[in-house]
Amino acid sequence: MKTEELQAIASQLKNPSGEKGIEMGNMMNETNINMTRHSIQNLNISNENKILELGHGNGGHVEFVFEQAENLKYYGLEMSELMFQEARRTNRNFVSQKQAFFTIYDGNIIPFEDESFDKIFTVNTIYFWQDPEKFLLEIYRVLKTNGNFCLTFAEESFMKTLPFTQFEFELYSTEKAQNLIGKTAFKMVYTESQTEKVKSKTGELVDRAFTTIVLEK
Repeated sequence: MKTEELQAIASQLKNPSGEKGIEMGNMMNETNINMTRHSIQNLNISNENKILELGHGNGGHVEFVFEQAENLKYYGLEMSELMFQEARRTNRNFVSQKQAFFTIYDGNIIPFEDESFDKIFTVNTIYFWQDPEKFLLEIYRVLKTNGNFCLTFAEESFMKTLPFTQFEFELYSTEKAQNLIGKTAFKMVYTESQTEKVKSKTGELVDRAFTTIVLEK
């Protein structure tokens, strides 16, 4: 593939838009669903929790959040206008029942008050954080005391085999992510790495190593 094509893929992964964006959103939901469900399950969600997700994509997994406990409120933040619209459409029943709330944001400032959420999670967004340490402090700020934040990402060893990650991506190993977290007041509850089989962009099955880090305020 040419440089321009690889850059276009990286750009769509960061911020899906246009006709290709819908396709990208569907593909991301499909390939990330195991990582996403794994993150949600690791949050140990309880009844009446307020949950925040950073970078929800097309929101195809939001129903799974509501299966975890009763009387939940889900809030999703997204940089992509297209994914915001898709997630609202996919989850229109939850939106109309005032259980799910979707908001566009700039990827830097979380537009909620201090100590707003019991649980926060994000999957495959860390590569695009503009100021990672500052953003972690934002997450810490809006999380309630004793609340959990679950950070899930594909390992650098896998990601660097993908040609488009040379553009717009900051890759992370477990150690690099832990060093970043160590600069904040978060307590690390546990770290887990595993490998799964996923379809590559060209359709063959490949082994993807990913890591989940559960933190507590």
